[in-house]
Amino acid sequence: MELQISKVSKAFKNNEQPHQVLKDLSFTIDEGAFVTLLGPSGCGKTTLLNIIGGFLKATKGEVRLNGTSVNRPGPERGFVFQDYALFPWLTVKENILYPLKQQKWSATERAKRLRQLLELAHMEGKENLYPSQISGGMKQRTAVIRALAPMPKVLLMDEPLGALDQHLRHRLQEELEAIWIADRTTVLMVTHDVDEAVFLSDRVIVMSSQHGRIAGDITIDLPRPRGRDRGSETYQDYKDRLTRLVYSSRTFRENQNEEVEN
Repeated sequence: MELQISKVSKAFKNNEQPHQVLKDLSFTIDEGAFVTLLGPSGCGKTTLLNIIGGFLKATKGEVRLNGTSVNRPGPERGFVFQDYALFPWLTVKENILYPLKQQKWSATERAKRLRQLLELAHMEGKENLYPSQISGGMKQRTAVIRALAPMPKVLLMDEPLGALDQHLRHRLQEELEAIWIADRTTVLMVTHDVDEAVFLSDRVIVMSSQHGRIAGDITIDLPRPRGRDRGSETYQDYKDRLTRLVYSSRTFRENQNEEVEN
């Protein structure tokens, strides 16, 4: 299930003046890949993710999933938000089953899928708790498996671990990687964390502050799982390379602004 972004542009009106966020952005994601959009704040990462999710419309260009144009939300694309977005009045089980009920899955199918997902996320025994009764890590796992519940073709994640402290974030990265290895859904994730991008991704696309242009497209050739690789020389080399790309993509915009001011 190939995801194709073709010459996508997005402009917003700011005091009646157009503000160009994305301009002519193009790339393709192969089925089963874990791809990350990395870049400085304001470069359009989340805007692009929302266009792919169908929550925003591109000003120009097109998003196609397996050849079909995407212009509205759909069950073939799951979405994981930074703030979990769990329904506080529903239990873990009810949150996970919510999209399946919306799609009219039978009770037997829902029960089978629930067992699979709880086992996948090591959440057995927690299904009858409410979000207020579980940890931040469990909330995030619940959000991920809820998005995976209806078996989407693509999973879109917007800073899914951004609200967690570093220790918990590292642990959840390992758990998220394990879930992805078992499920192999195509993933497109947004982050500003270089280490997270290296740890989770098969490929990292670095976006510039200058209209979201692609400043780099790096394949991460490391074995999985990657829990023992964080301290390796190759791992650090990838981090250094991506850090330089992110920095250069930010300073490119600053230099452009200086030229305009002068």
